[in-house]
Amino acid sequence: MRDERVEAKREAESLDEPAAEARELAERLGLAPYPVRYWVVDHDEMNELIAYGGFQRRYPHWRWGMNYERQRKKDRHGLGKAFEIVNNDDPSHAFLQESNSAADQKAVITHVEAHADFFANNRWFGLYADRGEGGPNAAARLERNADRIAAIADRSAVDRDEVERLIDAVSALEDTIDQHNPVDAARSVDEPGVAEDVNDPNEDPLAAIEDRIAELDLSEEVRRDVFDDEWLEARGEGVEPEEPRPDVLAFLRDYGKRYDPESGKAVDREPWETTVIDALREEAYYFAGQKSTKVLNEGWATYWESVMMGGEGFAGPDEFLTYADHMSRVLGSPGLNPYKLGFELWTHVELRAARRDVIDKLLRVEGVTPENFHSRIDLDEVAAALEPHPAIAGAGPATLDELSDLAADGDPRVDAEAVDRALSARGEELTGTEGGGETGPRTDPDIERYPWKLLTREGLAERHYVLSRPEHRGALRNVSRETLAERARYMFDVDRYATVDEALADVDRTAGWDRMLEVRESHNDVTFIDAFLTDEFVREGNYFTYEYSHATEQHHVASVDTDDVRKKLLLRFTNFGKPTIVVLDGNFRNRGELLLGHRYNGVALDEESAKATLERVFELWGRPVNLATIRVEYSEEAIRRAKRRGTEPGGEEVGVRFQYDGGEVTEHDLDPEIRERIAADEVDYDTKPDDWLA
Repeated sequence: MRDERVEAKREAESLDEPAAEARELAERLGLAPYPVRYWVVDHDEMNELIAYGGFQRRYPHWRWGMNYERQRKKDRHGLGKAFEIVNNDDPSHAFLQESNSAADQKAVITHVEAHADFFANNRWFGLYADRGEGGPNAAARLERNADRIAAIADRSAVDRDEVERLIDAVSALEDTIDQHNPVDAARSVDEPGVAEDVNDPNEDPLAAIEDRIAELDLSEEVRRDVFDDEWLEARGEGVEPEEPRPDVLAFLRDYGKRYDPESGKAVDREPWETTVIDALREEAYYFAGQKSTKVLNEGWATYWESVMMGGEGFAGPDEFLTYADHMSRVLGSPGLNPYKLGFELWTHVELRAARRDVIDKLLRVEGVTPENFHSRIDLDEVAAALEPHPAIAGAGPATLDELSDLAADGDPRVDAEAVDRALSARGEELTGTEGGGETGPRTDPDIERYPWKLLTREGLAERHYVLSRPEHRGALRNVSRETLAERARYMFDVDRYATVDEALADVDRTAGWDRMLEVRESHNDVTFIDAFLTDEFVREGNYFTYEYSHATEQHHVASVDTDDVRKKLLLRFTNFGKPTIVVLDGNFRNRGELLLGHRYNGVALDEESAKATLERVFELWGRPVNLATIRVEYSEEAIRRAKRRGTEPGGEEVGVRFQYDGGEVTEHDLDPEIRERIAADEVDYDTKPDDWLA
């Protein structure tokens, strides 16, 4: 009989060495990851983790079971194999599937190490991770939330269905947060000590409030009045924001009520309801970092995985074909593949930085100008000169003597201590063989399996230099005169080189990687695409846009223009690809109604989904709720005329207000003033906190 625990333990022990070596290699490459704790799980446990969003425990809710069943079916039919899960946490937690091949496990480990570096150093993740000395501690926080909500659901005075109903409502709005600020920044009202003790189902959840206001000796009627709207206003914040509020969930949490069907009125929430909203809102902020950096993060991990697994032979000779198949499946997934797009964009960042460094050096050669650059510079000779030193490129046991000579000259590309240990071990081995005696424990790094240990980051950067890769050797030929002139414009009193060889000797092989490390600190998907999706990238990657034609009733290629491709991608990733909804008024028409606004950027709402979500908002507001948006309407005559001409019909933008008061969603004309507030003259992606723009 197979003991699964023994099998899992055996698999975990076999991965100890690859995990340790991958960490050392990642750090040698210049990464600075969080510590990672690896867990080996079986097939079913992996599906459970996927269902729970990557964590072992979550609050009780029906959707986790639905997620599990969906993942199990996908896995069964080969539609979504899971290689790993890794959490943004300090330390990070990574779960490896026991049944994966050795090559897959190594690929996952190198991928995870790069993810952990991104978690630790990207500022968008830092918006959540900056939680004091304890760090993000996400696993503990989510477990605490699970305990709190489970304790609430177990109370005899609380209807479990009402807990799930509230979770449904908040979950429908989890993306209506202010993803550009820390979790606590958008809160307008401090919670007066509610429900920190909700882990104990026997305690009175109102006790915290009652204790604090009992000394005021207020009647029940006065107490309700003081701690209702007047109390909120007395704290310096009304329900009519001067500027649109992007954190809808925070506004509903602070000012919302609960609709009481018996009285037909809005009543104050129970403290446990606020506790549930706070817990789920905090979790929404945790997952926001992952949602807003999907391309950036997955591309980053895929890039460094490829360097380690393929470039540095972390996949052994007998594992390489399996790894190549693994990578082809990752990069070959259909649709908008964040792994492929991110990997290609990161390579483009690296290429541009390296090329700029070389161009800057060559433009400083005496007699070289943007006008004569291509005629004066022999780019074939430049390409040959940029090839890595033979001993660096082939670092390993066969090049020890050459590396030793370089180390003796103080070459920064060589790890002198590692070379000395390898030479000593080689000498001891030879002596032991000749004498027939024991040689003692080996002290050399295993340079046959891990030759990268002989090199420093500078050496590894030369070994993987982007301009020396076959697919990029012609990159310097593609530089236009305009680009050269632009670079030369910034060269004033700079040192000059007498020859091209002198200039190339100063080329910084780490320039590409250094630039990548800078970019990974401050960007999210939107800023990344906006900054680095260039004409060259779109042209060489054959990117294009497509759209639905109302005339042909089919999708077709719409444009290959870079600006169009960029705009399409930005719209796909802005606000997690969801419509941007803001609070316009918390006292609409002076009736206590909520008015939300859809920041219209040319992309219409899915109205059926919007109406369903509006019903969820009502549950958190307790009074009528409204949503202002703009739709494009096409007349039958315009469509008929367009079909005859083979063109697209011209639509008319119409302002619409949807309202829900607990009955049916109704549709109304939108006031011109409100329409003007939500319409955008141009797409405003609003991607960075103000202090980052300085």
